Amino acid sequence: MDDLNLAAILPLLILALAFVAYCWVDMYRNDVKVGLGDHRLFLHTHRGDHLSRLRTRSEMMIRTQGLSKTYGATAALDSVDLNVEPGSVYGLVGPNGAGKTTLLGVLSGLRTATAGSMEIATDSIAVLPDTPLFDPWLTAREVVDLARVLGNRSGDESRVGELLELSGIADAADRAVGGFSRGMLQRLGLAATLVGDPDLVLLDEPCSALDPLGRREVLDLIARLRGEATVVFSSHILADVQEVCDTVGILRQGKLVFEGPLQQLLVGGAVPRYLVRLRVPIEPVASALIRNDWIQAVDVIDPEQLRITASSLDTAEQHLVEALAAAGARVVSLAPEAPSLEDVFLEVVS
Repeated sequence: MDDLNLAAILPLLILALAFVAYCWVDMYRNDVKVGLGDHRLFLHTHRGDHLSRLRTRSEMMIRTQGLSKTYGATAALDSVDLNVEPGSVYGLVGPNGAGKTTLLGVLSGLRTATAGSMEIATDSIAVLPDTPLFDPWLTAREVVDLARVLGNRSGDESRVGELLELSGIADAADRAVGGFSRGMLQRLGLAATLVGDPDLVLLDEPCSALDPLGRREVLDLIARLRGEATVVFSSHILADVQEVCDTVGILRQGKLVFEGPLQQLLVGGAVPRYLVRLRVPIEPVASALIRNDWIQAVDVIDPEQLRITASSLDTAEQHLVEALAAAGARVVSLAPEAPSLEDVFLEVVS
């Protein structure tokens, strides 16, 4: 009889041990990581030892000074001075290898800075990697509820269903996540990241695997967080950053080459361009305009429209109308072309 009982419970014991080994939950220094390998959600859940680096003296949610991270002779971060205001949505952009993921890792505590200082005004932090992975036998609902319990035990259980709905995976809530696509895993990761209502949310490329509908739902969800939480997210989709962010930081080769309000970057960072609609023919007008040394380029957009790129805003405002008149242009309309974040980004990093 004893041998029979042992034979019955032995598979259960093996399964339990495998679950403990496979589902890594590290309570070291009162942090919780949920997931597999380097693709874990990361949640600060208690105050404990982290108060030594989580300061409240600054009016900023995040402030770094001279933050650097090196790997051998390679500087992944080079004296980064970051300032993130509470309640803002901060977009972190830069070419591949600029240091975006490294910076988010250092801010979250998953990586250690080589030099510099960092002040974060909360210990309620959640981090979402760009390719989150979860234990494949769990359902989506179980993943989000587990994150709720580990991140905020007092959190309302109804938030689980709410976040599954907002992230667009409510229809798959009771399916095992082992069969989820990468885009569905990103949606699930965002739901699990937000279910504990963290003060600071760090998102690494949260829309990289999503289709246009998924991107729209995730961006709407991020935009809702403005004023309720502080969001820092990296993205190579510059249109997404321009749509939801109020502040932008541009990294290039580990250096923060620009930081400030999005509108300041768009207005002050781009070369001034004007769209001019004319009566035909416009080719003689284009040929005459380009002879002005303050005009950098004249592009024919269509048979009735030119794009004029000037060397400076002041010069264009003073002389553009005069130059058009001198070229014999019959102007139908004249307006400045609103720069996109992509235009400015390419100018800054080139």
